[in-house]
Amino acid sequence: MLVAERIIVPLDVPTAADAIALIDQLDEVRFFKVGLELFVSTGPQILSILKDRQKRIFLDLKFHDIPNTVAGACRAAAGYGVDLITIHATAGKNALQAAKAALEAGAEAKRQKPPKLIAITLLTSLNARDLAFDLKIPLELPEYALQMALLAQESGLDGAVCSPQEAQQLRQVCGEEFVLVCPGVRPEWADKGDQKRSLTPASALKAGADYLVIGRPITAATDPAAAFNRICEELA
Repeated sequence: MLVAERIIVPLDVPTAADAIALIDQLDEVRFFKVGLELFVSTGPQILSILKDRQKRIFLDLKFHDIPNTVAGACRAAAGYGVDLITIHATAGKNALQAAKAALEAGAEAKRQKPPKLIAITLLTSLNARDLAFDLKIPLELPEYALQMALLAQESGLDGAVCSPQEAQQLRQVCGEEFVLVCPGVRPEWADKGDQKRSLTPASALKAGADYLVIGRPITAATDPAAAFNRICEELA
């Protein structure tokens, strides 16, 4: 896989017009993330725009609900033809299994390849203190992320979203076929923002990440295309 195909750029903007403007500036980007803000604003329209431009799509809606509800959402989302869809591992095994089954059934009904379903282990905006004091979870953060990834794997999911700092352990335990998507990746020359568990792109790939989600260092740059190309060159 080419380096450029392993970088996912989030379209964290409020309108379709803003998204199209960014896509136009980043013609060389092959993989885009559509999250809650843009999807709530535009609905599936933005997915059609990306598909028309032959872009890969990470639909990052982070489903988290009872089994019947997440199954219905995944069955509906299966028709969008996206590549990756997210669900919170904390929804539990029954919900994860129901979501996976519904995604496959929905894709089969549409005669499409099902998207890969990947589980959120722990948001990268949270750190060990947040886990212990705010969420009252007694496990150390790396152990908690691993347990969430194992729950996802045991439930039949295709992979997990984790910070790059947990990627090496998850790769070793979950194996090579388990897809690891790592947000919170920041080049040395970029501000970390609200990412508390970050690594550089090169370190994240070395740790075992399959895909890197890199947002503001690219999208907030004066020249987004130049920033994207700089990251690709540093990884070449």
